[in-house]
Amino acid sequence: MRDGQTPPAIFSLQEAQALLPTVKDLTAEAVRRTETLGVRLRELAERDPAHAETAAALQDVVDEWAGRVRALGVEVKGLWLVDFDNGHGYYCWRYPEETIAHYHDYDAGFAGRMKIL
Repeated sequence: MRDGQTPPAIFSLQEAQALLPTVKDLTAEAVRRTETLGVRLRELAERDPAHAETAAALQDVVDEWAGRVRALGVEVKGLWLVDFDNGHGYYCWRYPEETIAHYHDYDAGFAGRMKIL
């Protein structure tokens, strides 16, 4: 267990697919929020105090998303990238994919993703 967080769960493909709508909703909302903040951030000069505040707010959105996803037992592997541990490797999903269509073993990572047949 990392830092008192919920340990990753073991998911069948069916369980991962059943949880995916929740993960997608959390992710879509976080993406919308970060896009809005990103637009504002690009409009601000770096020396403007609001720039640092906006950058911190953007990081807070990402951190909140990661915490909420981890609370479901799902592993966060990158920005809008999650893995569902299946006991032998991971079912892998990245926003905005429609479904869980990829798998990789524990050592392969995202670069080693293979299509689920």
